[in-house]
Amino acid sequence: MIPTQFDYVAPATLAEALAVLAEHGDDAKVIAGGQSLLPILRMRLNAPELLVDLGKIPDLQGVTDDGDALRIGAMTTYHDLLAEPLVAEHAGLLVQAVGEVADPQIRHRGTIGGALVHADPAGDVGAPVLTLDAEFVIAGADGAERTVPAPEFFVGLFETAVQDDELLTAIRVPKHTGWGSAYEKFVRVSHQWAIVGVAACVRAEGGTIAEAKVGLTNMGQTPLRAPAVEQALVGRSASDATLQEVCAQVGEGTDPPSDLNGAADYRMHVAGVLTRRAVLTAAGA
Repeated sequence: MIPTQFDYVAPATLAEALAVLAEHGDDAKVIAGGQSLLPILRMRLNAPELLVDLGKIPDLQGVTDDGDALRIGAMTTYHDLLAEPLVAEHAGLLVQAVGEVADPQIRHRGTIGGALVHADPAGDVGAPVLTLDAEFVIAGADGAERTVPAPEFFVGLFETAVQDDELLTAIRVPKHTGWGSAYEKFVRVSHQWAIVGVAACVRAEGGTIAEAKVGLTNMGQTPLRAPAVEQALVGRSASDATLQEVCAQVGEGTDPPSDLNGAADYRMHVAGVLTRRAVLTAAGA
């Protein structure tokens, strides 16, 4: 199917892009990498009058060291994230998750900011950035920036804290240098959206789990954390016989979908299995 007719603009600066959005309001749609938006346009599920392309704004691209965190520009592609040594050293979980996104062609075009604002609960980057306690830098029409913590960024199904006249400019990811991590993704077909995914980040001391963070993909309308399991893991050895029992509780309080890929109770079971695998790998077991 062919999209409806629309106008196109590619601002050279963030200020220009925000001015265009303020002028056109609901009639404008932002395009980042386009890997989610273009199929929507082709199916005519959305018919904007204007596309605002952010690809020519250099300030929105790249990874920089920001002290105790990494600042990742919203227009940074998956490919560039995978190639960035800073991310591999200080946020290994993000590298592992991004490596599971689709195929090399899509990773060369798709952007981390585009995926996060699209907020598909089956996407592979939402749970990892939530697990890493990321913050989102959002710019408004007046040029002012505000910072939103990850738990407040994901509002609902395909909905975030970014308003129509705002743009996500960067993601600040606290450094987790020396932490072990793993991203486990369950699919039936290669390159598929996650049926269930689990992100785990573990700091171990002397073979014992000192801190644990666990995030869930496609177990609700937004990415989720599993605080009860995180707390229960602290103080346990990765070889603890009760680890499986603890991880099996990860689905409690979640609301996974039921669809052709599996019923909700099936996803609950899979999430427990994947959590144990991810925690064991992250703990170095």
